[in-house]
Amino acid sequence: MSLGGEKSFKMRMRDMENAFKYRRIPYPKRSVELIAILAISCTFFLFMHTNKLNSRLKEMEIKLQPSEFSALGLTGNQISPRESSRRDNINTLHGTYQYLKSTGQLNALTPRMLNNTEKAEIDILFFNRLEKVGSQSMSTLLRALSRVNHFVYNIRVRTVGNMLDTIEEQRELADEIFDYGVPSAYTMHRNFINFTQLDMPKPIYINLVRHPIEKVKSAYYYMRHPFIYNNGLLRNPKKKTQSFAYFDTSFNDCVRAGKIPDCIFDPHIEFNGDWRRFSMHFCGNNPVCKQFNSQTATQIAKRNIESEFAVVGSWEDTNITLTVLEHYVPRFFRGATEVFYSDPKRFHKNATPHKNELDPDIEEHLKVQFSFEIELYNFCKQRLYKQYIAIKKDEMMRHFN
Repeated sequence: MSLGGEKSFKMRMRDMENAFKYRRIPYPKRSVELIAILAISCTFFLFMHTNKLNSRLKEMEIKLQPSEFSALGLTGNQISPRESSRRDNINTLHGTYQYLKSTGQLNALTPRMLNNTEKAEIDILFFNRLEKVGSQSMSTLLRALSRVNHFVYNIRVRTVGNMLDTIEEQRELADEIFDYGVPSAYTMHRNFINFTQLDMPKPIYINLVRHPIEKVKSAYYYMRHPFIYNNGLLRNPKKKTQSFAYFDTSFNDCVRAGKIPDCIFDPHIEFNGDWRRFSMHFCGNNPVCKQFNSQTATQIAKRNIESEFAVVGSWEDTNITLTVLEHYVPRFFRGATEVFYSDPKRFHKNATPHKNELDPDIEEHLKVQFSFEIELYNFCKQRLYKQYIAIKKDEMMRHFN
């Protein structure tokens, strides 16, 4: 083969190689459209998924705002994963102490940090008591202490009305409280009233709590006690009389049946916004406070408790509650422990015997239905323990160490 022919052959081979290397393979028009649609769909899916994820993160951010998990910060102190596994322990006096110690809060803890009595602008005690938490016992104690500590004591029974008070009704109540003069203590079943927003002096707020499930169970049997039921008929003759089944049905069976309003705990049913739970009492008279087992109402209630209430105690911790009241509200509760134990039976009021056991399925069901109510209850107990530890720190350090 000549040199020219060989060169021509190599050039033809190179041209063929380039043709295969850079060849264009035609695609059907529909295939191109399908690929474009798939690309757009994937992009849209990723956008929606990212947007949803962002919304979930925002939602979690709101849930993790101060005061959501515990009172031990008091605010701004989120519980770490290591601590979250010990949440149940935190809701005890010893658990609260260990938590404060492990997080470095114990050494700097002082009673004054937790003393809202100093913020009061008038020497009036406002006990906007909840039902079925032992409020009658506290009222009896206040009456006895009024004679010892020389203050005027007033207790009022609220007539049946709306769950929330209007601004006019709140102002009317505030005027009534101030009419008694100082020093005085006022007790009534009312939601939290912000006296500052009414341009009136701030009183000393106190209250009591009880485990929400125990509270509602106690209320169920209380309303069915013959004496209480008959008194209700005397006060309201037009009240519908009940059948024997009303009195004989246990709380477990009532909840399981899901037919009687007393035993249906659904946030979408307005009946659940009544006196059987306590978030509304601490939240106030804003319409958002009305919803049962509401996260928003719970958060507002926590902030009010932390910033406004001197003490939120519990007869489940009688000695701790009395000690904290004596220390943080001495004007009204000086000598409370001595007075209480001089005749303990005198301060056990409105106790109605009933079956305490909950069936396992009912207990689990109610824990879900009362999840935020229980969270608020634990918040109050943690705060009470922290107030107690602050005044007994040296003694507890010797004991627990």
